[in-house]
Amino acid sequence: MGVLAGRTALVTGGSRGIGRGIAERLGREGARVAVHYGSNETAAKETVTAIEAAGGEAFAIGQELGVPGDAAALWEAFDAAVGGDGGLDILVNNAGIAASKPFATLDDEEYDRVFAVNTKAPFFLAQLGAERLRDGGRIINVSTGLTKAAVMPDLIAYSMSKAALDVFTRDLSKVLGPRRITVNAVAPGIVDTDINAGWLRGDEQAWAGAAAMSALGGVGTPAEIADVVAFLASDDARWVTGHWIDATGGSLS
Repeated sequence: MGVLAGRTALVTGGSRGIGRGIAERLGREGARVAVHYGSNETAAKETVTAIEAAGGEAFAIGQELGVPGDAAALWEAFDAAVGGDGGLDILVNNAGIAASKPFATLDDEEYDRVFAVNTKAPFFLAQLGAERLRDGGRIINVSTGLTKAAVMPDLIAYSMSKAALDVFTRDLSKVLGPRRITVNAVAPGIVDTDINAGWLRGDEQAWAGAAAMSALGGVGTPAEIADVVAFLASDDARWVTGHWIDATGGSLS
């Protein structure tokens, strides 16, 4: 039996990249995993299949984030999927987007979209999810090392949106602490995912540069981030809350 047996988890953006790594890791630990996706249902179903093939239990729920009513609609889909047991033990706010334009040309629409997905959606998912979250539960927000170091200044809006998420993590830990619900943030550095494939994979110089940023001399993997999330979701992390955890491989050292 895994350490999360009998628990239910929701991972937003759980169909690809870091989110998929987290969903699969929690599934291997025995959690029933709701794999959320925004648009790629095929990828979500592939993640569900992978979890089930490893002996776990999972289901996919689709809902675009960053639109009016997104959190309420997502929880409605979650409730319908779990049936009579609408309880939740672990909420992982992983879904996020980066701005495609630099500071000088970023427009209102894209700025608002970044904050709607990265900051507003986690806020209201947690707010509406709190009534479903069992006492002793977990909220884990996926942040970024960029909130502590300006190594990619063109991602300024993205970094700002995640910095707000860091503050939310800290303050929410005090709000939910009386219920023994822990709230923490995990901050990855550069991770080998599909979203980074265009500039990272297949370019030896880019890969070497990314690896050189890490004290450990490598590029992160989704599994390495997922292991940190799994720890925070476990009973072993019951006395850790309100914390920002550097999972950049020492890129900020």
